[in-house]
Amino acid sequence: MAHFNIAVDGPAGAGKSTIARAIAKKLGFVYVDTGAMYRAMALYFLRRGIPPEDEEGIRAACSDVEITICYQEGSQRVILNGEDVSGLIRTEEVGNMASATSIYLPVREKLVELQQQLARTADVIMDGRDIGTCVLPDAQCKIYLTASPQVRAKRRYEELKEKGIACNLEEIEQDIIERDYRDIHREHSPLKQAEDADLVDSSDMTPDQVVEAIIDAARKRGLKA
Repeated sequence: MAHFNIAVDGPAGAGKSTIARAIAKKLGFVYVDTGAMYRAMALYFLRRGIPPEDEEGIRAACSDVEITICYQEGSQRVILNGEDVSGLIRTEEVGNMASATSIYLPVREKLVELQQQLARTADVIMDGRDIGTCVLPDAQCKIYLTASPQVRAKRRYEELKEKGIACNLEEIEQDIIERDYRDIHREHSPLKQAEDADLVDSSDMTPDQVVEAIIDAARKRGLKA
């Protein structure tokens, strides 16, 4: 029996991860945290003593990495070569290494392979920029989740204000517009709506409404939950 996969793509600030986590909890799916997988791989490079500028060393090391995600008692666990590294991948050092090494195509190709493998073994929901177009092109349900730049900027502004971080709404909106342009025009796997994806514009929707809209779309695509 084939596992049901939901692919959620969309621009920065559209709320993809928050919504995907909520749907995973509601449906009992595995939420595939692709960012955590990049961090686990970065931890592996650090342990091997491979500097971020050593592209050849990183390419060679990719073949020795196995990363998966599972849930124990409702908590996400990231497994690197059989070891639970969930508590080790959130350091600044690992984050910096992940940022520096994620630009390399072999890193991305290896993680896509692992993500596809995970999707073949469990009901998953995965979010990103190219999940429906590249990572899970055969996903039963594909969603393109978006909102206007103004709405996304306002959400980010309010989020930062709540944390006591000084910010400027106009600058945030400009940053979002520029990031959209970069994501849409990048060389590898640019951001775009898959031809068979359902468009969900959350500009005037509450998070609960977005969750229900995506679950409804999944049911129309064959989800039995």
